[in-house]
Amino acid sequence: MRLPALSRKARMAAIAAIVAVPAVALPIAFAGNDGGIPGLPGTGANDGSAYAFPATPDSIPDTPVRVNQVGYLPDGPKRATVISDSSQPLPWQLKDNSGKVVASGESQPHGMDASSGQNTHVVDFSEYRGSGNTYTLEVDGKASLPFDLDPKAYKQLSVDSLSFFYTQRSGIAIDNKIAPGYGRKAGHTADTPNGGDTKVPCAPGSCNYTLDVTGGWYDAGDHGKYVVNGGISVAQLLSTYERAPKASQDRELRLPERGGKTPDVLDEARWELDFLMKMQVPDGEKLAGMAHHKIHDVAWTGLPMDPAADPQQRQLRPPSTAATLNLAAAAAQGARVFADYDKGYSAKLLASAKKAYEAAKANPSITAPDSDSTGGGAYGDWNVADEFYWAAAELYLTTGDKQYSADVTGSPLHKADVFDRAFDWQNTAALGRLDLATVDSKLADRDRVRESVQAAADRYLKVIADQAYGQPYAPNGGYDWGSNAQILNNLAVVATAFDITGKQQYRDGVLSGMDYLLGRNALNQSYVTGYGEKASKNQHSRWYAHQLDPNLPNPPRGTLAGGPNSQLQDEVASAALKDCKPQLCYMDDIKSWSTNELTINWNSALAYVSSFVADNS
Repeated sequence: MRLPALSRKARMAAIAAIVAVPAVALPIAFAGNDGGIPGLPGTGANDGSAYAFPATPDSIPDTPVRVNQVGYLPDGPKRATVISDSSQPLPWQLKDNSGKVVASGESQPHGMDASSGQNTHVVDFSEYRGSGNTYTLEVDGKASLPFDLDPKAYKQLSVDSLSFFYTQRSGIAIDNKIAPGYGRKAGHTADTPNGGDTKVPCAPGSCNYTLDVTGGWYDAGDHGKYVVNGGISVAQLLSTYERAPKASQDRELRLPERGGKTPDVLDEARWELDFLMKMQVPDGEKLAGMAHHKIHDVAWTGLPMDPAADPQQRQLRPPSTAATLNLAAAAAQGARVFADYDKGYSAKLLASAKKAYEAAKANPSITAPDSDSTGGGAYGDWNVADEFYWAAAELYLTTGDKQYSADVTGSPLHKADVFDRAFDWQNTAALGRLDLATVDSKLADRDRVRESVQAAADRYLKVIADQAYGQPYAPNGGYDWGSNAQILNNLAVVATAFDITGKQQYRDGVLSGMDYLLGRNALNQSYVTGYGEKASKNQHSRWYAHQLDPNLPNPPRGTLAGGPNSQLQDEVASAALKDCKPQLCYMDDIKSWSTNELTINWNSALAYVSSFVADNS
């Protein structure tokens, strides 16, 4: 669930509604290991073992030496950040798992880091090209947490971050044999307490029909399903395939569809694409072809809450131009990538995309209000120029039709800097720009488009070089909600520059940014469940609620936490972290939904970038 970033009044009203909900604990039937954190044996990527990460203690001894706790590529950059009051270089030693010193040198003083309030040094041990497990870096006598030097360091993360989406599925029972410890009954089907999503009515006074909107992914820690957030999420899964089809074909995920002719990542994307098309207003109705903005409960539920036990009535919220264009863009891209695997499905997607695009052009200003936040996130979006640009780009790249190329080049965004901030569900022009730069087409100014991506990537590389912790993110005024995903989406731009140019500096920049997310940060915190000695594991979720009920699991391995958020909208974080420096505005607590939620669009960003690194290791 994502509250809008730009309207504080509406956001506060939504927060008050959430806080007022009692934490009603209803039975949740998770299978395996008594419903707790799975601890199954095995090492294969698809035997369930990837879900089986060891339980970590609640407290890990801190260290001033901050490293990527998962590992570094032997041929990649290897940097650490050290917190020290010293203004002089500090001696460092890299030790292998036997304690042998394999490299040494001195740190580079970096000075005060504004995002953390810490005085820092940087250690660069990139010249060491050895490989192995359980290295430590000692700086001035203080040791880091252990890490590996492994060319396959990101292979499993690329699988886990994508397999996350299976356990987020709505309308299907999660098979415990596929996801050990996470098996559960189907949520929001006809036999559930609220009648599920099979015949969902509209908000009072907005329509006189019902829709079957079963399927899709639960958006975040709630039970809502939102077209605007589903759009960017499924687009990033489609792009994960489209940028590297062969690697995607070889990447086996934990899915019931596994083993078919279609690559697993496209099987997962299809689950969401089917839902998005179901949200389209039927022919013959007012606003036919438009897409309903979202579907969720009429009132907030508490934690924990099994999707199959949700008692609240479901409701379709009115159509919006933003949602309709998300459908158009995602379905058009889906039509392109499914053409080689299922021509009938590809044609269905393209027809839906074209219908949605024409409906949006006929209704260009139907906005979703910030105030619609009872029972689900608002996802307000009142500027849809970016969605029009994105949808036109995808339709042009799929069809080659001149009408769509004219809409692309005629958009005021086509020659604008669409990378002036991190792209997200509310700012989608960059999605169109990245695909225009990488998907073959006859676009007249394609070279200029590609140059704009490279220029943006160069800016991000400069930010990375300037930051003590190497992240491509230095906003004015604090970190935003979902800062980790903003970092990842900036890294996606850098990754695309590598795909365009093949220049190693861009791959190295992506690796540096991943170091931040996996432990090289002000909190010594890996923000990905199951990855690193000190990893997030209590993300805000109604069904991955182990912190509240030991019979329930934590989120599955490969789940990203939203990360530091200077606004601290929830009561737990605002009480504990008042006046925090931006990087320190995070806590791994299930009730801190403003810093520690999980969402599909954050994990899609993680999946895209980790797959890029795995493919280029």
